Amino acid sequence: MAIVTQEAKPVLSKHPEIEIDKLFRALVKLQGSDLHLKVGLPPHVRINGTLSPLKRGPIDDDEMVQLLQPMINLQERRQRIFDEDGGVDFAYSLEIDGLRWRFRVNILQQMSHMGLVARRVSNKIPNFEGLHLPPVLASLCTFDQGMILLAGVTGSGKSTTIASMLDWVNHRYHKHVLTLEDPIEYTFTDDKCLINQREIGMDVKNFSIGMKHAVREDPDIMLVGEMRDRETFETAIQAAETGHLVFGTIHASTSPSTIGRILDLFPSDMHPAIRSALAFNMKAIIAQKLLPSIKPGVGRVPTCEIMTFSPTVRKLILESQDEKLGDAIRLSKDDGMQDFTMSLQSLVETDMIDRPTAFEVAPNPEALKMALKGIKLAQKGML
Repeated sequence: MAIVTQEAKPVLSKHPEIEIDKLFRALVKLQGSDLHLKVGLPPHVRINGTLSPLKRGPIDDDEMVQLLQPMINLQERRQRIFDEDGGVDFAYSLEIDGLRWRFRVNILQQMSHMGLVARRVSNKIPNFEGLHLPPVLASLCTFDQGMILLAGVTGSGKSTTIASMLDWVNHRYHKHVLTLEDPIEYTFTDDKCLINQREIGMDVKNFSIGMKHAVREDPDIMLVGEMRDRETFETAIQAAETGHLVFGTIHASTSPSTIGRILDLFPSDMHPAIRSALAFNMKAIIAQKLLPSIKPGVGRVPTCEIMTFSPTVRKLILESQDEKLGDAIRLSKDDGMQDFTMSLQSLVETDMIDRPTAFEVAPNPEALKMALKGIKLAQKGML
């Protein structure tokens, strides 16, 4: 499998060295995932899920402006968005030791001070095995149309999982992949697929316009980013209904709760229509969390809940019986489904995570305890 690197297809032009680049270099050297800057504290980096301060003094207001303003000044639109919204998101590119690294940057205003949170994006797209993801994800990439959502909180690895899935397709099928991202994180090198990546604000004015263009751009597969509002979901589900395979992300803690999260975007009188659209177009919802690993050489590992849209799941959604979706996942045998208890059990038994970590995040610690003892819970009710 070809390895995709940032050098193969740089998205951002080179810029003169600025002061904050030193902190980004430190983040990469420490193999951290995130950089946090807050007035009154030293810079903090997140390493294997834990935030730690760098060994230096706190940042005052003047230094914060000196660090962040040059980044904003690199593009005129950044200052306008920051002034209007109190924050701005963008991708930042920097060459470090011969490799071009990318960072997803948010500059924010908090209590009248500037601050920064930046996520380091790997300079290669890991495969499923490298991410320790369930093999069933490969089968989800083979659909010709429909929608696949990745659910989880910020920092749960949703974007990385989707990038891995798209790259799996890239190395196996001759298709046109179109992404709308804000900002672009991973960049792809065309293999069997033709891949066009559009960044909101850079390549297209906004998401709405990008989606209008998309229908004229003959995509087979679309990545539409985060399902933040009603308009985003409506356009994404319409694309799925018209013969495209659509990937997206959503902030939800579990696969079943994602249904309610989507319905919350719409007035109640529209819920029956939305349930119907979900039942007949959604292919899978994957909820994901990242946990610290005990396996040597592995920093963090995902625990995944996978809900595929089997006949049982579709029936429950159409009949508004969302409370039974958890049982449908747990009791399924042939659809590649698994709940968090099953995932955590597997991670413990393969020595990927320790028991205290598993029980700390387990939605049902008693169910996990019984599963690790080989005892299956009785069915709660007929599905």
